[in-house]
Amino acid sequence: MRQVNVFYLNEGEILAHPILDANGRILLTSGVKLTNLYIQKLKSLGVDTVLIEDDRLDDVVIQMAITPRTKEAAYKAVKSVRHCLETNRLIHTKDMRDILKRMISDLLGFNGILGYISDFRGFDDYTFHHSVNTTILALVLSLSAGYNESKLLEVGTGVLMHDVGKIKIPNVVLNKIEKLTDEEFNEIKQHANYGYEILRQIDDFELISAHVALQHHERWDGSGYPRGLKETAIHEYARIAAISDVYEALTSKRVYRDAVQPYQAYEYVMAHSGIFFDPKLINIFSQHISIYPDGSGVILSNGQRGNVVKQNMGYPGRPYVRMLYQGDEPLHPPVDYNLVEYPSLLIVGTENH
Repeated sequence: MRQVNVFYLNEGEILAHPILDANGRILLTSGVKLTNLYIQKLKSLGVDTVLIEDDRLDDVVIQMAITPRTKEAAYKAVKSVRHCLETNRLIHTKDMRDILKRMISDLLGFNGILGYISDFRGFDDYTFHHSVNTTILALVLSLSAGYNESKLLEVGTGVLMHDVGKIKIPNVVLNKIEKLTDEEFNEIKQHANYGYEILRQIDDFELISAHVALQHHERWDGSGYPRGLKETAIHEYARIAAISDVYEALTSKRVYRDAVQPYQAYEYVMAHSGIFFDPKLINIFSQHISIYPDGSGVILSNGQRGNVVKQNMGYPGRPYVRMLYQGDEPLHPPVDYNLVEYPSLLIVGTENH
């Protein structure tokens, strides 16, 4: 299978991975033959890329870190919390912990480098999906840092609810396409304080987890908000949340901008090690995030074009690749490289068609 931008899809191509709707339900299942109607619908929903079948890449396997069923349950849990807050109903923190235990169990059975965090979907209900996807990444970093189950649940509940304060921000401000005014930006910044105040009043919600909502926009160099905390004055859970939040946000499509490529988000996060982010945690991040996810299109320094076949553990920037073209001319047969074994070959670009 290979990753394709929706604007390069052709009628008759076969979907290799499901497309989900805003509620985590399957909109189009794998194996569906794409029609022009389906392609136009995907464009209207804001879907950027999909995975399609390609017999030249039939050994490419996309591994999701958590199962679709677990992810759908997590979406429902986040939505349920918001509904309870809006209707002054009792929030059951046990439900959140149960969902997190399922997510942790799935992650413990996942041995790869984290590739596709966001689902193949558009930008509907962004806040819910962002909360779940950010939690997945935060749990991966936390597991790699050696956290036990108790700490995993603390950081997980905090990250799952890190943006809950946004329920107090008008949607017209949150989804504004034009540049925010200073007053609007200052209002959005208040979501950290709002979230902390909401969470600390919930029975059985750990205060240490509530601090994730309060501190996830603090920065290592002290340039963040709301309190301008610096380095280890920021709780480690919030430092994990900060990295996860920024990376996930960059790689997700919004109503006011397109998603950036994973390698671009990776480079941004890495470039801010010791500036915005904890260098120790960035080192963990660098070993567990796929710069070029399986199935994605790449261009090599020798002019060959093809796709990533699988990852190299410990070398996220040097995957196994299969080159299908020399420039625009097909290669017969395709050429495989383990880029760890070819140090002179560099990935110089990406493409999704």
